[in-house]
Amino acid sequence: MEQPTPKGSTASAAERRGRRGRSVGVRGRDDGRRLGAPELGRRLGERATLVQFSSVFCAPCRATRRVLAEVAAMVPGVTHVEIDAEQRLELVRVLDVLRTPTVLVLDADGRIVRRATGQPRKADVIAALGEAVRPSPGPRPHRPGDG
Repeated sequence: MEQPTPKGSTASAAERRGRRGRSVGVRGRDDGRRLGAPELGRRLGERATLVQFSSVFCAPCRATRRVLAEVAAMVPGVTHVEIDAEQRLELVRVLDVLRTPTVLVLDADGRIVRRATGQPRKADVIAALGEAVRPSPGPRPHRPGDG
C-alpha cells in the first residue's frame, strides 16, 4: 500500500518506496550545478567524486559508506567524500538534500551528474560513474579552490 505523501511534497514514487525498503530514488543532473573543494572540504577526484550526505543515527548511511569506499578504491581517480548533514546545514539546503543517505556523483569538473537517495547497490554506483567519467570535449579547466 502506497504511503500518503505530505501536502506539498515533491517526493517521487521511487523515493517513497525507498522509505520503506531498499529502493533508491534517482535523479539526473542538477541544472549544471558544480561543487568544488570549498564546498566539499577536500579536492575533487581526478575523474569523479562520490559525495555522501549522512547523519549519525542513519543505519543505511553506514552501508552506503562501505559501498562508496569500495567503489572509490577499485576505480582509479575516484574519491569518496562523506559530509555530515547536520554539520553542513547550509550546503544541505542549497542542494535540497531531504534525507540521508543522499549520494551525488560528480564528474571531474564537479558537475552533479547523478543524485540518489537511499542505500545504493554497488552496480548502480559503478553505472553512474560510467556517466561521470565520460571523456569531455577538452581539457579540464582549473577551478579556484581545487588546489
